[in-house]
Amino acid sequence: MGKELWTAGSRGEPISLYAGFNDLDEARFIVDTIKEKVDEGYNRREIAILYRSNAQSRVLEETLIRQGMPYRIYGGHRFYERLEIRNALAYLRLLLNRDDDASLERIINVPARGIGTRTVEILRERARHTDVTLWQALHDGLADASLKGRAGNAIQAFADLIERLDNETAGMSLHEIIAYVIEHSGLIEHHRSEKGEKGQARVENLEELINAARAFTQGEALDPPETGEGGVALEAFLSEAALNAGEHEADEFEDGVQLMTLHSAKGLEFPVVFIAGVEEGLFPHRMSLEEPGRLEEERRLCYVGLTRAMRKLYLTYAEIRRMHGKETFQRASRFLREIPAEYMEEVRLRGQISRPVTAMRPAVGLSRQTSVNGGGDLPSLSLGQRVLHPVFGEGVILNAEGEGERARVQVSFEGEGDKWLVLGFAKLTPL
Repeated sequence: MGKELWTAGSRGEPISLYAGFNDLDEARFIVDTIKEKVDEGYNRREIAILYRSNAQSRVLEETLIRQGMPYRIYGGHRFYERLEIRNALAYLRLLLNRDDDASLERIINVPARGIGTRTVEILRERARHTDVTLWQALHDGLADASLKGRAGNAIQAFADLIERLDNETAGMSLHEIIAYVIEHSGLIEHHRSEKGEKGQARVENLEELINAARAFTQGEALDPPETGEGGVALEAFLSEAALNAGEHEADEFEDGVQLMTLHSAKGLEFPVVFIAGVEEGLFPHRMSLEEPGRLEEERRLCYVGLTRAMRKLYLTYAEIRRMHGKETFQRASRFLREIPAEYMEEVRLRGQISRPVTAMRPAVGLSRQTSVNGGGDLPSLSLGQRVLHPVFGEGVILNAEGEGERARVQVSFEGEGDKWLVLGFAKLTPL
């Protein structure tokens, strides 16, 4: 016998879709919308932000912290408290200050290099007895040959590694320093060798640390003149990371927004749900495109995410996202195209709502803006005008909204489909 499905609830609201011009804009939209929901009477604990990759939480966390909004990471750690991030920061702190005993102890055998707990204890005892730092005790032990054999060789290799990293990163920019240290310390290769998604998540978190450094020097955390370059920027960045790792997470009984991966959300429900980063390569994850059967797992995971919302669901993605320290153009996820258009609405600038662009239907009942003025060195563009993009090639402008460098245009590219682009980033050339 077949089952008849029914619901006691009334017909709900349509799914709201938001396309941020970058990941920071996406995060700001989510946090601003949460504020509106709280003003409407929702508790923060009734609102959840879901994401496919653990590394996505970094931008969301920093935006919540800046807005003074309490939050909790469900089933995991905050970005700067994750093991691989703390290890990377310890390497960076030791480059700046060899007398940082806590950082030295944390990474002296990470990745494993044959320095056991007994050797570390010998160093501690020597440092206490002679009233010097661990770094000095390490060199003293090598000098008088009290550290010898396999342990002595391993200690010497570690000391040489730190000095080499310091020398070879001289003159580099902040994000280049971090990328170099993560790679040449062996941290990223160590986690690449881990099996399964856990190792992949750790690698993605380390790559996100590089993104955080680039964002920091571009003024998203501080004004660029305050950050400086090289070691000065590194010191400022480490101070900022320490602040972000502070007591910002909501206490167990405090009303805080819930952040979690889609996997962690299984079995849970919330009145309001945001699913962030609904983009090709992120969700579905790029690994799923390389292995047979994985795409269907991603599709089922998407269904899990969609059904976590009890009253209101928001799907968001970024048109430009920092990946591996570089800004890349993103495509909206194929999963968005699989949702019937009549169940979705697109949230645009100035609070407008229209049918989603993924449905490739014109907005209903809204007056359309016919041109945009970029201002400064940016071009003024009109509907129907042909333009050239450095990546997507030639296209025709279909829609426009806003003014200035944050104005956006919808362009139809041959072979690439329709894309919303921000004038300040898109580098469009009128034809």
